[in-house]
Amino acid sequence: MVVRPPKFILGAFVFFKTLFDDDNLSSPLNAQGGMQIHFKYKPYLCSPKKSGKSMKASKKIELMAPAGNFESLQAAIDSGADSVYFGVEQLNMRARASINFTLEDLDEIAKRCNAKNVRTYLTLNTIIYDHDLSVIKTVLDRAKKAGITAVIAMDQAVIAYARQIDMEVHISTQINITNIETVKFYAMFADTMVLSRELSLRQIKKICDQIEREQVKGPSGNLVEIEVFGHGALCMAVSGKCYLSLHSHNSSANRGACKQNCRKKYTVIDQESGFEIEIDNEYMMSPKDLCTIDFLDQVIDAGVKVLKIEGRGRAPEYVATVIRTYREAIDAYYDGTYSKEKVATWMQELEKVYNRGFWGGYYLGQKLGEWSEGPGSQATQKKVYVGKGVHYYPKSNIAEFKIEAFDIKVGDRLLVTGPTTGVKELDLKEMMVDERMTEIAKKGDHCTLRTNFRVRPSDKLYKIAKA
Repeated sequence: MVVRPPKFILGAFVFFKTLFDDDNLSSPLNAQGGMQIHFKYKPYLCSPKKSGKSMKASKKIELMAPAGNFESLQAAIDSGADSVYFGVEQLNMRARASINFTLEDLDEIAKRCNAKNVRTYLTLNTIIYDHDLSVIKTVLDRAKKAGITAVIAMDQAVIAYARQIDMEVHISTQINITNIETVKFYAMFADTMVLSRELSLRQIKKICDQIEREQVKGPSGNLVEIEVFGHGALCMAVSGKCYLSLHSHNSSANRGACKQNCRKKYTVIDQESGFEIEIDNEYMMSPKDLCTIDFLDQVIDAGVKVLKIEGRGRAPEYVATVIRTYREAIDAYYDGTYSKEKVATWMQELEKVYNRGFWGGYYLGQKLGEWSEGPGSQATQKKVYVGKGVHYYPKSNIAEFKIEAFDIKVGDRLLVTGPTTGVKELDLKEMMVDERMTEIAKKGDHCTLRTNFRVRPSDKLYKIAKA
């Protein structure tokens, strides 16, 4: 059976752009010339030669990691991510929250990930203006040449040009897909779609079941795959479409420049009487972080194919810890060892890194959000900068560090991060200063210690302490 988009959808092939967004973020790329986009409609839905279940139906759910810099990228790869997503320059939803990569970095990203069979997804999911069109072409052409797996997009200009150069497209959550008919429509362009974050698991399962039942397929000829967010920050607005930052600072969240107004403390005052209204939480617009580790089995059972971890603006140790923990949980689900006892252990790990407190989002049918208790992290641990790498002796697996800040002592838990190293942790069991064994290394000392990983001069050394 061939499923085609309803006529009313095909007839309404007009994509709206918000009337309330800014145009103040000029592109950092000085690309010249315009971009001509030619729409190519192909019979992508339900190729008759491929029926029944998706060819990928038997594989594990894909674990997608955020990468805001090379430290986080390497941490994601080392921690067991199946795929990574990242932004380039300014045209992504974390343009100001993370360092972001440049066009010149695309080759290195693809090289590292391809070596470990990790898929790469470029985010171009902001609102696009006319002056951005030539930039979009430049970015997508470079991504295609570098071998980036797919582009995550919301604007039809990005979607259309990506399809024109035969690049795989994933539909961003910014589109707010909430029903099967919208899935059918975007199946003309995309193999993977991120659903709106406000859906319940019951609604998600219904969409996944309908994709299977009606054999809704994307450009590849495979069944459309559904992706959802599994962990990380949530926005108070519907799937991130917020205008507070634009109205208060002329800095658009829909152009990747959110000022995080929602994370501040607010007082509610009755305009007529002037009296303050008592509320149970002054952080009334700041949601807790999403966490699905304790009902991950239900997420997978709903038919979700890709689990996305939020956090391109967060530290590399956050990426390492969260990805490692969800990797263990996913593997446990498939080998039959997923349990309440393991969930309790995983929760303790997740609580160690940046978080605003946890809740299950709207997946379990909750109608109202849960709000954070403060403006910052509620992590149980913190990292304290100690020094930097100086030299590594590979024959003896000895690393030399210069202590530039706080002391370290035997028994400390240490953290080493770097663009190539990623994130590595170790327990300090012994060390030397001036070729003598010592219990403590102080500011100004050069100390050596044994590691099971290579340390580079650009690496930073931290010690982990209780928050």
